[in-house]
Amino acid sequence: MDASKKVDLKIIIIGALGVGKTSLLHQYVHKTFYEDYRTTLGASILTKVLAVDSTPLKLQIWDTGGQERFRSMVSTFYKGSDGCMLAFDVTDRESFEALDNWRDDFLEKVIPREQDFPMVVLGNKIDLSDRQVPKETASAWCKEKDIPYFEVSAKNNINVAEAFETLAKQALSTYKGIFESYLTDSIKLTPNDKPKQSCC
Repeated sequence: MDASKKVDLKIIIIGALGVGKTSLLHQYVHKTFYEDYRTTLGASILTKVLAVDSTPLKLQIWDTGGQERFRSMVSTFYKGSDGCMLAFDVTDRESFEALDNWRDDFLEKVIPREQDFPMVVLGNKIDLSDRQVPKETASAWCKEKDIPYFEVSAKNNINVAEAFETLAKQALSTYKGIFESYLTDSIKLTPNDKPKQSCC
């Protein structure tokens, strides 16, 4: 695969209502944090261009609404995703406990992909003092599922870029593997393939 060719990847951020998905996205793409909270209805999309291992990437990042009533609509946005960010709020135990449902719903609808789909988990709002989810608990959940875990703060820009770039690397690696597998499977030449003799 040509390393200088730009690769487009679709990344989706999912999680419960109010965990800071939009704030994380704006911090990563625009380096800004908005104090005023507005619920995302459906999805919004931002793009970020970066280089990973000298491969130019264009990340199309889908920010999804976390409200339960939009859940079925949000799941339609999963299709075609190359990577998934699961976000929860460390000050909201319920948002952490909902991660299993979000993850299972996502993996069920992203077809046909294996269980080791490129994914990271973000525990947001570590800048707040009223923490309800210990780091050890979140780390253990992620370790059990073999998913990288990041403690982040959209407000103070802690580990936000690192989390996005880790997911971008995972997604690019998977993309390259699928691309090379496709090329290998579609061009199978063996020396035993002889042209058939035919008469006029």
